[in-house]
Amino acid sequence: MESVKTQDVSVNDLRWKIDYRLDLCTMCGSCVAACTFNAIEVSMMRRSVTLSRKAFPDPSQEHMARPVISQKPSIEHACVGCGMCEKICPNAAIRPVRNVDQRFPMLARGHGPIKRGGRSNLAMPRTLDSIVVGRISQMTDPALDSERHTFDIRSPLGRVMLAQELPLRVEGSNLILTDRTPTVNWVYPAIFSDMSIGALSTRAWEAIAVATAYLNEKCGLPVRMCSGEGGMPSKLLESEQLKYMILQIASGHFGWNRIIRAMPRMKVDPAGVLIKIGQGAKPGDGGLLPAAKVAPHIQAIRGVPRATLHSPPNHQGLYSIEESVQKMHLSLNAAFGFRVPVAIKCAASATSVSVYNNLLRDPYKICGGFFIDGIQGGTGAANEVSLEHTGHPIVSKLRDCYQAAVAQGLQGQIPLWAGGGIGLSGNAAADAFKMICLGANGVIIGKILIQLLGCVGNEKGRCNACNTGKCPTGICTQDPRLVKRLDVDRGAQNIVDYMLAFDSELRKLLAPVGNSSMPVGRSDALVATDRAVADKLGIQYAC
Repeated sequence: MESVKTQDVSVNDLRWKIDYRLDLCTMCGSCVAACTFNAIEVSMMRRSVTLSRKAFPDPSQEHMARPVISQKPSIEHACVGCGMCEKICPNAAIRPVRNVDQRFPMLARGHGPIKRGGRSNLAMPRTLDSIVVGRISQMTDPALDSERHTFDIRSPLGRVMLAQELPLRVEGSNLILTDRTPTVNWVYPAIFSDMSIGALSTRAWEAIAVATAYLNEKCGLPVRMCSGEGGMPSKLLESEQLKYMILQIASGHFGWNRIIRAMPRMKVDPAGVLIKIGQGAKPGDGGLLPAAKVAPHIQAIRGVPRATLHSPPNHQGLYSIEESVQKMHLSLNAAFGFRVPVAIKCAASATSVSVYNNLLRDPYKICGGFFIDGIQGGTGAANEVSLEHTGHPIVSKLRDCYQAAVAQGLQGQIPLWAGGGIGLSGNAAADAFKMICLGANGVIIGKILIQLLGCVGNEKGRCNACNTGKCPTGICTQDPRLVKRLDVDRGAQNIVDYMLAFDSELRKLLAPVGNSSMPVGRSDALVATDRAVADKLGIQYAC
């Protein structure tokens, strides 16, 4: 018998263990074929049985071997708990079970820093869960009928000028515009966050794009989608649907050669341009696309060879807010003839207010939005230490930025868009309403979209293998065999249905407080059940 070495990795050391029922298994092999992580295999189990086959006691020992499904005791092939084996098994003979005694975080670091996707898995309390809508219009002022009242559910994307700054003159009874003003697009107060082709599979990205177009053209909801870092297909750049897209430029500038070449053939302008400086899930880190996901079509769109693609942690040549405004904002505004608003995206941090203040004081008045992303946002690939231990919760930092603008009388000039954990509880409309009351003009949603497409990853350590290129649902992979698992039409329909419910629920929250339009900064409508939250945000405490 081979001796057991205590340093060997066993199934008991892994995050997930496979619960296998031999008596129910028919050995069809579906579970082994479906497991993209190669975490289970067919092996032989030896059994010794004492039997008596005669009419009188005559015990004899028989040895037999039969095929079984077993879990690999391997860090490289560790089960991630995605549950595809359980979903595909016709007899419910197999399922993953969370292992509370696991030693994976220590053992896995023997192979280098842990990288994964998803969100932070630390049990972080959600500030929004301790905030409720507490001011209900009753006798003091009338509430509205959410079903019959007309609501103006629109938010600005673009620099909003003060009335006294508008280049107007009066001629008789007419106002004459004497000069150009910054472009402002009025869009739905929920933008689909930046997730690139590459981080997502082509089908997943297409499903979100199809849902965006359907919501605009059939449902009358002017939702906008951000392309993410990495460019876009040429046919989309040259189509009428480009007007629903926000083009992103990040520190790697991936895909922008294709965008620039397509400019002369663009039929319409994009909805905006977003300069990505930082990301809430991994502030201080640049983008990361592992080589396993750089398929030939990704190489073509991004103009790169097959290799792991790292974006620098900052834009090369930009070392101050002033340089960012002068170089990037001016050049990107000029590229589209000053017809397209240019916004900036930063990770929430202790310096967010300083950045926002500098943008507000910009004499060129060209920053069209400040997107701020919190620690509970998701990502396709990052070092786990960054996911778990860097960043800033979004709620208090959004409130700080808004109050800093109010103190200068500049609120509303540069729209605030907030993201990072919006819809974490499943109800994005309630989260969005609270964020708007705290000062946001709108919210950014991302992780909830891929969950609607079928993502099984969560904040309790399930799956989150977006970085491996082995996504079992076909969402975060470029493997053609796995991508086929995702139904584009069903995925798009799920997103459309959710956004229609989002719109209805947002009206349900607007009506009781008596608002026909976005209640930006109406913190009097909120109460907090946590004293510390109430004091920090400057809202009423209720118990």
